[in-house]
Parts: sequence; structure tokens; C-alpha cells
Amino acid sequence: MSHLSDIEIANQVEMKPIKEVVKPLGIEEEQLTLYGNYKAKLSAHELEHLKDKKDGKLILVTAITPTPAGEGKTTTSVGLADGFAKLGKKAMIALREPSLGPVFGVKGGAAGGGHAQVVPMEDINLHFTGDFHAIGAANNLLAALIDNHIHHGNALGIDSRNITWKRVVDMNDRQLRHIVNGLQGRVNGVPREDGYDITVASEIMAVLCLANDPDDLKVKLKRMIIGYNFEGQPVTAGDLKAEGALAALLKDAIHPNLVQTLEHTPAIIHGGPFANIAHGCNSVIATKLALKYADYAITEAGFGADLGAEKFIDIKCRLGNLKPDAVVLVATIRALKMHGGVPKKELEPENVDAVIAGLTNLDKHIQNVQEVYGMPVVVAINKFPLDTDAELEAVETACKERGVEVVLSDVWANGGEGGKDLAEKVIELADRPNNFKFVYDLEDSIEEKLNKIVQKVYGGKGVEIVPAARKQLQKLEELGFGNMPICMAKTQYSFSDDQTKIGAPKDFTVTIRNLKVSAGAGFIVALTGAVMTMPGLPKSPASERIDIDSDGNITGLF
Repeated sequence: MSHLSDIEIANQVEMKPIKEVVKPLGIEEEQLTLYGNYKAKLSAHELEHLKDKKDGKLILVTAITPTPAGEGKTTTSVGLADGFAKLGKKAMIALREPSLGPVFGVKGGAAGGGHAQVVPMEDINLHFTGDFHAIGAANNLLAALIDNHIHHGNALGIDSRNITWKRVVDMNDRQLRHIVNGLQGRVNGVPREDGYDITVASEIMAVLCLANDPDDLKVKLKRMIIGYNFEGQPVTAGDLKAEGALAALLKDAIHPNLVQTLEHTPAIIHGGPFANIAHGCNSVIATKLALKYADYAITEAGFGADLGAEKFIDIKCRLGNLKPDAVVLVATIRALKMHGGVPKKELEPENVDAVIAGLTNLDKHIQNVQEVYGMPVVVAINKFPLDTDAELEAVETACKERGVEVVLSDVWANGGEGGKDLAEKVIELADRPNNFKFVYDLEDSIEEKLNKIVQKVYGGKGVEIVPAARKQLQKLEELGFGNMPICMAKTQYSFSDDQTKIGAPKDFTVTIRNLKVSAGAGFIVALTGAVMTMPGLPKSPASERIDIDSDGNITGLF
């Protein structure tokens, strides 16, 4: 058992040159744009060359409702891919890129953990290949073009009180949520209220991740709505003649990034929309490339199966024409105890009763995957050193009673060797026929879609739409956006919109306080409860523990 930190473990492993890592998949050096020895861009245009090649199996990794105790989706995804490799199978991971906001805020890094990591983890967590900076620059270019257009006469009649496009920065900065700009006289623009979102909440991030190819990217950028004119009609990026310049800024960012696991399994890491405020999945292009190159493409959707997995299915699979073959549902004994009512500081002692009490949360996620999404599922218990046999047995017994198999995943401690059992079970599941289905029909009204998500996926009574959101709903349907999928912006800590309601709450309603269209991405965002599109930093941010020495070695990323 290792007592080293994640970054210390990562630094002990000698990486292979990335061009060597991908050779077994048939990817040659001339297909890559190298960023040093260990990172590369894989051309999005390769999809066209591979269009006649049969796809591998698509495996979705999701989890129970998150807790501060941690679940380990990325760690499980990485270990599962390494487990496939140990069994002699060609596997590839398709994951999201971490945002700097959570890295310096709460997480301190997001590249797996222990002996199941993607590397170089410092680069992945800090800037990587610059994709997020390109997205931020494109977003803010469009913001500048909007205010410049108004300053120079406003030929489009943009109503400055009804501009929906915000500026972004890839950092948790609550101070920027609401600002007033354009002050100090006419030469400095037109004064108006404005605000910032975090970069990963930008519609350009969603557009990049849902584009099928570089040409489709430009089409989607063109139809993004930036606000409304004085007649209440939408104004688009295309009206501002911005799509060409935006696409130019994204010319490298559209191509997926290639790295490796500690055991040299190829990994594509591309895009990073948040799962509580955006759709929470890596890019369609990355996932499709992984399916072409590997027998098994492992991808994850952010947070619990009520958020990331639902959006993966209802948004990404719809718009990208994808169909998963099996689902891995990650849980930890520690998280189940928290759902059973145990405080974080009291998780270490054995508490079988709390584990059993917390199983209501796991039950609901299993039901969602099997009955609502129609998918075969295996529960992966991400093992922690202090988990006891009695606690693990309680989960195994409960899962067997529900006809679901549970596999102990020991990838944090043992890498691919600890993921072999899980890989074997996933191979078996992926060969079974499944009844994959969406939660709602696109022809349903916006309100019907919202209610179906809350009733079928969350287990609540339905939605309560506040009057202002009701007006927005009617406007969106009048403008012809009623047939789009829904992207729920909701707390990740509960099935409800109240983060204090842990486990599997019943008889709740979800309050819809804002509805807006992301016409470029192709979905309607429903903001619920008190969810924020610009997070804040905690009292003791992870940045306090991140440092670099005189030799350039970074510490504190975990």
C-alpha cells in the first residue's frame, strides 16, 4: 500500500514518448501534433478517414451522488482501462480536462489518483495544451464585439438590458458574478450591468464538445444567441459576423489531446464542461475517435448518474448519435456512510448500519441506469484502505438482491491489476443486448421534459417554475426552441435542488428559476435552486497547498 501523494506516485513512473504509446492503436507520428514528448494533439479530421472502420464498445462510468468523502470516477475509469490492457484488450479513455477553478479551489487536481492516473498530471491540471485559454479568448472576443457594436451605433438594435452573453475567466471568482462596466464616459463604452461565468460554463465550451467536426463547430458558433434586440428577437454571433474569428481562435482547441496512464494506456482528454451547470461530458470528437481506435472506449460523465449520465444520454448521445454498451456505477463505502447520515469526520470506524442506510442513494441510481436509461450496469466499489469486510459485504448483498453485480475496484492501490475483475465484468455486460432509451422525447414541451427528468430521474414530484422563468419558457417556445434537449443546472450533492437532502429524498419539487437557450450547443439550460455559474473559493482553497521548488517540481496537486 502506497502512502505517497498522487503527484509523488506519478513522478516515480517513467512516461513513454506519446508516439510510442499510440502505435499499438495504429496511430503514426505523422498523424500527431506533438507538444513535447508526452502530449500530442490528434487531428479531428482523422474521423473522416476512419468513417468506415467499425466502432468499439462504449463504456460509460458514472457514480452515486457525490459527497465530500469522494467517489473516484476518474480513478475508476483510468484503472478500468488499464485493467482492459492487462487482459490484452485494446482500450482507450476519453475524459474531460480539469478546470483551473476547482484545481485551485477544492479539488487540487483531477487526473485520477493513486496508481490509476493520467500523466503528465501537472500539465493536465495546469493549462495543458491551452484549450481552455482559447475558449476563454473566443468567448471574450464575442463579448467585446457585442459592446463594440453598441458603441458604434448599434445597427442591430441590441437591447443592452437583455444581453445574455457573459464574459468568462477560468477561475473561481465570486467577485465577478455581477459587475457594471463601460464607466467613465463615452470613450469607454456604454455603461451596463454585466457579469462573468467560469470558462467551463461558456456556451463555446459546450459547442466545442458537441461539434461533430471543425465545420460543424463553425455552424454551431454562428447560431449562438448573445442577447435580444428591442423587438425581443434573438441576436446571434452570426449577426455580428463573429463565427469565422471565433473558429480561428479555436483552430487548435478543436483537436483532442493525447496523453497516457501510468501504465501507458492511451488517453484522450478533451473539453471540460461542468456537470452541475453544463452538460458534463468530454467532446463528441474525442469519444468517436476513441471508439474508432480501440475495442473499448471508456468515458465518464460528471458527478452522479442523475446529472452527468442523464445529460450524456439526453444531450451528448442524441446530438452525437452515440449509444453506450454498458455502465459502471462507482460508489465508495465512505460516501454511502455519508448518505446514511455520518459526518465526514466520523467515517473511519466501521458502521454497517450507516452503509445500509446510505444504500437508498445507490438504489435510485441503479434504478435510473437499468429502468430509465435501459442499460446494463455493474457497481464498482472504489476500495479505500479502511473499508471493512462487513461493510463491503453489506453492499454486495444489497446489490445481489437487486440483481446487480458488484465488483471491488482496487485500482487506487494496484492500478490495472486492481481493475481486471471490473474489466472482465464490463466485457460480459457490453456483449449483452440493451434497451437504451432517452428520458424524454424532443417533441415533449419544455415543461414536460423538465417534469420527466425530475419525476423519472430525481424521484421528485415535479417542477415549480417561477413566474419570470415561465415567461422565458413561453418566449423560447414562441421562438421555435421548444424541441431542444434540456441541460439541468442543479446542485450535484442531492437528487433534489437542495444540497442538504442526501440519500434518496421523496416528495420534493425542483424550482426552475431561469431558462435560457444555448442555441449553438443545441440545448436549453434550466437553472434550479441556488446553483451558480461562477463558483467561489472555499475558506481554505487548495491553492494554499500548491507550490513549486527552484527545480520546477510542483507539489500539492493531488
